[in-house]
Amino acid sequence: MFAKTAIVTGAARGIGLATSRLFLEEGWHVVMVDWDGEELLSVAESMERVHPIVADVSNPDDVARIFEEVLETAGRVDALVNNAGIADFGPIEDTDFARWRRVMETNLDGVFLMSQAATPALKETHGCILNIASISGLRASTLRVAYGTSKAGVMHLSKQYAAELGEYGIRVNCVCPGPVRTKLAMAVHTQDIIDAYHDAIPLNRYGTEQEIANLIVFLCSDKASYITGQVVAADGGFESTGVGLPALRKTT
Repeated sequence: MFAKTAIVTGAARGIGLATSRLFLEEGWHVVMVDWDGEELLSVAESMERVHPIVADVSNPDDVARIFEEVLETAGRVDALVNNAGIADFGPIEDTDFARWRRVMETNLDGVFLMSQAATPALKETHGCILNIASISGLRASTLRVAYGTSKAGVMHLSKQYAAELGEYGIRVNCVCPGPVRTKLAMAVHTQDIIDAYHDAIPLNRYGTEQEIANLIVFLCSDKASYITGQVVAADGGFESTGVGLPALRKTT
């Protein structure tokens, strides 16, 4: 049986991959879950103490299979990081019900299904759940009617789980990343968008995948043993202010 085991969903790239690597640095065993089997198996091939599972967290049968496999191979679950998500943006008028459900199934239903399935194992270890929401769940913005609403749901779901599972020693927290310099973001963000974000963020820059991973792993560690039911924005101050001061910055 492994000393400590973390399950990280959406682990094939981005924040999920950075988090998996940081858990490994801290000596954990990591179960990496993603529906992109080709990419997941490719990155996991060069990593030690990992167990990749190709699965869709919005599918109840896949979720049941994940935990059967985890308990058979690792014997325990100490942390569940619900990171898998779909970033599908579009105008309200162009968001038909099929698009809405596709986002909700992964971003919200997947968090519910994975957390529910993990609860019996987490009771045994007094483990934790860490859900990844978004700054888009804290503040509304254009083109995010499904995405932002799903992430707002993740934040409240985190508090519901924290309230109910606390008596079993299970902690549940939620991290809301702001703009993060991922390969995908840099591929789709024009220079005007980048400049606008920089103007609106007090730290005047995007965050990094590693910075988000640092917070996730901390909240899953014993150092955060009295922290539960919290929603923490890792966004360079974006949510706290929302309005940049480019003219003032030019004079300082």
